[in-house]
Amino acid sequence: MLSTVSSTMSATAAASATSTLSATSSMSTTSAVSTFATVGVADISVVSVLCLIALLSASEILSASSYWHRRLSTLLNISIAPMVITFFLIVGYKVMEVIGG
Repeated sequence: MLSTVSSTMSATAAASATSTLSATSSMSTTSAVSTFATVGVADISVVSVLCLIALLSASEILSASSYWHRRLSTLLNISIAPMVITFFLIVGYKVMEVIGG
């Protein structure tokens, strides 16, 4: 009988510890995701706008030099197109952020 009571107590303690660990893990994950989402958008937007500026500057500078050729033009255009789309998405996000809140 004593062994039954001790095994029941240890099973209850293990279940309690598991639920506490699960709640703590869930809360940590939620706060980490929300923190990343808040900080991540600002960091990504700055980096992507700087990359767009660098690519556009390189395109303009190289177009006036003797190193400009069709392959380089295609390579830069392939790189610039997604950055322009990202820029417009960032602008739209910032506008919605100002309008919505």
